[in-house]
Amino acid sequence: MLKKQHFFPHLFCFVLLMMSHFVVAQAPLSATPKSEPSPYTITEVVDGLSFPWSLAFLPHDELLVTERSGSLRKITNGQVSEPISGLPEDIYSKSQGGLLDIALHPDYLKNGWIYLSYAAGTDENNALKIMRAKLVGLTLTEQHVLFSVTPNKDTPVHFAGRMTFLPDTTLLITSGDGFDYREQAQRLDSLLGKIIRINDDGSIPRDNPYIGQNQLPLSESTGSELTDYIYSVGHRNPQGLIYDRERGLVFSHEHGPAGGDEVNIIDAGKNYGWPVITNGLDYSGARISPFTQYEGMEQPWLDWTPSIAPSGLIVYRGQMFPEFEGDLLVTSLKFKQVYWLHVVNNQVVKQSILWDEIAQRLRDIRLHPDGSVYILTDSAQGKILRISRDD
Repeated sequence: MLKKQHFFPHLFCFVLLMMSHFVVAQAPLSATPKSEPSPYTITEVVDGLSFPWSLAFLPHDELLVTERSGSLRKITNGQVSEPISGLPEDIYSKSQGGLLDIALHPDYLKNGWIYLSYAAGTDENNALKIMRAKLVGLTLTEQHVLFSVTPNKDTPVHFAGRMTFLPDTTLLITSGDGFDYREQAQRLDSLLGKIIRINDDGSIPRDNPYIGQNQLPLSESTGSELTDYIYSVGHRNPQGLIYDRERGLVFSHEHGPAGGDEVNIIDAGKNYGWPVITNGLDYSGARISPFTQYEGMEQPWLDWTPSIAPSGLIVYRGQMFPEFEGDLLVTSLKFKQVYWLHVVNNQVVKQSILWDEIAQRLRDIRLHPDGSVYILTDSAQGKILRISRDD
């Protein structure tokens, strides 16, 4: 069981020397985008879902949707199935924990692999896990747990859990800092507060950036070191993650504390600073760190202060809404709207608000193969909404 620790005692000796506060510039929030969004229609696909967290598009226009309360369901022609059987029995559904992300293998049509992230365990002993399985009817088969964040913790929050595949079919996974264990985000003997990279079968890619840099074994059965799994460090609670094939870049966003929400371009082996550098404050109003910049740590690609509580993330690549091409769309839990990040030369030049008439907490956003946008609302009577262009 992980023991709680206090934040970097050695840093506080520098507090009196480091009183200047560097503010990361944000792109302005604008009601006038670089081009006006096309006329659109918002259609309710289904409702009555229990805190839907993520979805995946199956062949034949079917969907799979995860419910944080612990169920996986198939949606066919607007009809929601009974819960799919075969999920792990140790799903920990409390506060931010539960069944989280879902991703289809890039070669899903050939191999049928479905990947799920979930919180597992108990109040006193829980962790993020990744499993894969195949779907036969309404039953998961060939289930196998590929990965578990180590060490376990005793908080029901900051699991992260987003996944995205890279072109080599390795899988990136976001791991939160557990809230009470933020110092772990900087430690190479912990997988809390990291982005993880595994092969599609759960093994370790031999070109991961921290191979062999620590001595703590992940388990006696594998003998693998925790550092071997790490792709990047210094994250708080990253709940957006996407690989953009056109640019060859990984984008991620994460929740800051009171302020300091970030979007970052993720590179292997880099340190994104939490909790040594942040533009946010503790929820009590106290400063978390005297630093907003520190040698060897990346500055945010984009900072939101005050926080917007970002949830889902896509890079738009489609024909239905050409004005979004190459831009990022981010759902917000706090402000119940979608942020359109206008990107030019890999920089955000403007932000605009989309579809604020939805007026509900938004958990995730996904790009359908036809170019329409699907959004999940975050409630006990959650909905799947489809935004399509008017002809």
